[in-house]
Amino acid sequence: MNLLPRAPSQPTLLVISGPTAVGKTALCVRLAQHYATDIISADSRQFFRELSIGTAKPTPAEMQGVAHHFIDSHGITEDYNAGRFEVDCLALLEQLFQRHPLVILTGGSGLYLQAVTEGLDAMPLADLAVRAALQQELAAGGLEPLVAELARLDPVTHARIDRQNHQRVVRALEVSRSTGQPFSSFHTPKAAKERPFQVIKVALTREREELYQRIDERVEQMLEAGLLDEATSLLPYRHHNALQTVGYQELFGYLDGLYDWPEAVRLLKRNTRHYAKRQLTWLRRDPAYQWLHPDEVGFPL
Repeated sequence: MNLLPRAPSQPTLLVISGPTAVGKTALCVRLAQHYATDIISADSRQFFRELSIGTAKPTPAEMQGVAHHFIDSHGITEDYNAGRFEVDCLALLEQLFQRHPLVILTGGSGLYLQAVTEGLDAMPLADLAVRAALQQELAAGGLEPLVAELARLDPVTHARIDRQNHQRVVRALEVSRSTGQPFSSFHTPKAAKERPFQVIKVALTREREELYQRIDERVEQMLEAGLLDEATSLLPYRHHNALQTVGYQELFGYLDGLYDWPEAVRLLKRNTRHYAKRQLTWLRRDPAYQWLHPDEVGFPL
C-alpha cells in the first residue's frame, strides 16, 4: 500500500478517521500492535469518564493492551474544547515521539483532528447579548427553529455540523447574527500551522447500506448494554456540551415523555445515520485524506 515511508525522516502522525461504526477502533489496535506504538483518541466525547456506552468507548478487551490516550481523561463538568485539545495533544506527541517514530491519532470528530494537524481558524469573539437572546429562544422554542434559521443563513454549516448539538447550533447562529456573515465564511482555506512531524491521513469508508447496517447493529448493542440506564444517570448533567448530541438527546426525550420507546429507538438509529453522513461531508473537504475500506488495509501500510 505504501502510505508510510519505509524509513521516515521525521516523526509521523498517522490519522485514522471515518464515520461512526466504520471500524476505526479495531483497525487502529491492529496498526498499533504492528508498529508497536500508542493511540491517541480525538473523539470529543470519549474524553469524559461518565460517558461510555453512548460513545462506543473501547473496552479494555478491545484495546488489547495498547495504550490509548485521552479516553476517560476528563470529567463531564470540565469545559474542554478543540483549542485546549490542540495544546494538550501536541504536548503529549512531543513526549510520545521520543519513544515512537509513528503515533496513531484516531476519531470521528473532524474539528479535533484538524486542531492537531493544522490548527484552528480564528473566530470572532462572542457577542454576549446575541448569545443570551439565542439561549432564551432555545429555552422557549426548542432547537428546531434555530436549526431552520441556520439552514437559511448558512446552509454550508447546516450541512456539516451535528444539528442535535445545541451548543454548536447556537455558536454558529451567534456568529452569523453578530457579523452578518455565515459562520462557514470564517473557515477559510489557509496555510496549516507548521508541525514538527509529518501527517498521513486515512479515512475509512464502507458502502452506505453496509455502514447503515453496522450503525443499526451498534445501536442495538448499546441498548442491550444499558444505554438507557446510562442516559438516566446523566440527566443531572444534560445541559453540558458533551451530552448535546446524538445518542443521549433521543433518550432524554423519551425520559421526558415526548415519545414512546419504539420512536426513541427509531430516532436514535436515524440520527446516528445522519451524524455519519455529516462526518463524511467534513472529511471530504480535505483532499489529503486517502480513502480506504477497512478490509483493504494491510501491512505494511
